[in-house]
Amino acid sequence: MSQEMDSQKESHPKYVYLFTEIEQAEKNVGGDWDKVRGLLGGKGANLADMTRLGVPVPPGFTTTTEACNAYLAAGEKFPADMWEQELAAVKEVEEATGKTFGNLDKPLLVSCRSGAKFSMPGMMDTVLNIGMNDAVAAKMVTRTGTRFVFDLYRRLVQMFGSVVMGVPDEAFEVVISARRKKAGVTSDSELTGEDWQVVTNRFKDIYRTFTHDDFPQDPYDQLKLATEAVFKSWNGKRAFAYRNAAGISHDL
Repeated sequence: MSQEMDSQKESHPKYVYLFTEIEQAEKNVGGDWDKVRGLLGGKGANLADMTRLGVPVPPGFTTTTEACNAYLAAGEKFPADMWEQELAAVKEVEEATGKTFGNLDKPLLVSCRSGAKFSMPGMMDTVLNIGMNDAVAAKMVTRTGTRFVFDLYRRLVQMFGSVVMGVPDEAFEVVISARRKKAGVTSDSELTGEDWQVVTNRFKDIYRTFTHDDFPQDPYDQLKLATEAVFKSWNGKRAFAYRNAAGISHDL
């Protein structure tokens, strides 16, 4: 039974590649760079290739287009072992950076970005600053100041709310516009740390109003939901219409 389980585990496709695993990706598709781009997406393939060339790219990983297709084909369910592979990749990134999800002294913050074989600018979704939460923000303020921290945090809440949970982006923008007016300024860059802290708290209220849940504080919950949102965005109206207009296949 044990050998059978091990065999089943080994049979799972490799759904996640670290940027440092570009040679393995090439080997798995027969060395064809076009197929590497098909597997990792143009962005993922290029980041991995730059890492190989010694360009100072921050550590990261790519969840493959095969994982996305399998997710969509299964009725929006992660394929077996994919999430476990992603968790293992996070651990590798933590070791490479010396930072950890949820660590108050050295927190890891990551971006979850979309990619495809062909460039589709602005058509799919992105979530920035995953890993930020109330506790991390409170500790980070003591080192970097309020404005920097809460500008990061409000971006996460806004992008996560709109991209992942479907909160209307206008609800967030109204808050920023009102805060600019109250502060007597005309641009976001003129808002202070206190302004952004107020905006962030209001954003979390908006999130709660629309979703009936508090903004997730667990970085792994943030990452998992963001991964799903990017997968789903492949079939979003913008992306679908763009592929039709550009003559790009829908099964990439």
